[in-house]
Amino acid sequence: MRPEKASIVSDLSEKLNRSPFLLVTDYQHMKVDQFGELRNRLAPAGAEVRVVKNSFLKRAMADSGMPDVGDQLTGQTAIVMGENDVAPVAKILKLFAAEFKIAKLKIGVVDKAVLSTSDVEALAELPAREILLAQLLGLLLAPATRLVRVLNEPASAFARLLNAKAEKGEAEAPKAPVVEAPAPIAETKAEEAPVAEAKVEEAPAAETPAAAPTAEAPATEIPAAESTTGETPAENP
Repeated sequence: MRPEKASIVSDLSEKLNRSPFLLVTDYQHMKVDQFGELRNRLAPAGAEVRVVKNSFLKRAMADSGMPDVGDQLTGQTAIVMGENDVAPVAKILKLFAAEFKIAKLKIGVVDKAVLSTSDVEALAELPAREILLAQLLGLLLAPATRLVRVLNEPASAFARLLNAKAEKGEAEAPKAPVVEAPAPIAETKAEEAPVAEAKVEEAPAAETPAAAPTAEAPATEIPAAESTTGETPAENP
């Protein structure tokens, strides 16, 4: 290979190594002003477009360790490379091809993996990198949020139980005197019990005077005991 050709392949290989993607389009029927328009649209996305020979591209892809897609490198070829996200670049290419009916996409290589035309068009439908990262972060945080909620649920349930108990106790507080009402009655009966016992102990003392006349009854003189003869019995000396 001539030195000038080897230099072109080396420069192309270096750019392929720095780019996370490679999009190959059909350069046929593209005018100079249209090529300039595509270049201007790709620049804000950090990408560039350049026309290369298929033989140079095959050699550069082989030198950079990319997969062999030589059978699909036919016709007039333009390649798009960049150092940023591939999704915005794929969207620019898709809109440009639909608008000018040129620059049809042939094949794509992303992170050294071959993608079909439909795969690249699917990448064009993806949102921007920042939005994707935000959505991914939301997906990652969602299980963690549910886990924290589940872990806090027993404590929350226990707190609700204590609160319900406290509210129930406050609601039943006015009924407390009704429950304690029998207690003074029992104490009153207990205090009256000694009085009843005292009356029982005094009962024998009350019966003692009634028994005294019964014991002295034989000593009482009865007039009906006089003699029928009319004589009074003499008193013993």
